[in-house]
Amino acid sequence: MTMNALISKEIDRLKERLLFLGGKVEENYDGAVAAVENRDGALARQVIEADNEVDLLEVELEEECLKILALYQPVARDLRFIITTLKVNNDLERIDDLSGSIAEHALFFADKPQCRLPFDFSRMASLTRRMLKDSLDSLVELDEEKAVRVREADDAVDDLNRSMYDAARRQILDEPEEVEFVMHAMGMCRAFERIADQTTNIAEDVIYLISGQIVRH
Repeated sequence: MTMNALISKEIDRLKERLLFLGGKVEENYDGAVAAVENRDGALARQVIEADNEVDLLEVELEEECLKILALYQPVARDLRFIITTLKVNNDLERIDDLSGSIAEHALFFADKPQCRLPFDFSRMASLTRRMLKDSLDSLVELDEEKAVRVREADDAVDDLNRSMYDAARRQILDEPEEVEFVMHAMGMCRAFERIADQTTNIAEDVIYLISGQIVRH
């Protein structure tokens, strides 16, 4: 087997591992959102415990990338793919950590089903979920236009996060006894905003993979 064929085979294996990791991260995100929506403490704990599996997958994928770099010294597009994989791998692990943070807040909310959140939870969760899906799809499909749309969508999530502060302040003034609940809600909203930032990082990495352009700034 030629060197190019060997590298191609390793790249295909990396893609499979990365997609598997992405699927696990999406699954945990969905679980965290459902735990909040349904005030489901048991589901929240499952999401928190699932973080260990994602951590292990992230380490294994990084080691695989480093092995390929050392053994095959890839160049051009193959090198860009491995660099992108290393970065996306880290972004996905961080997203999973943030999903775990949402699940931790869900544990608190599970005992307060009557309290209202000081922001549009459904819209925030769905916008962020769409960004996560589209960022991974742009990677699988090598779709630069879809990656650009993910970057643009981040503004809407940022706007929701900013509006949350005014709503939280009003709710604390109206219901001072619920200040702890509101603080947990603010922490969860920030976690969504940071997940959106991480998906934007993935989209920017995809643009780099496709075009060689660094668009972070």
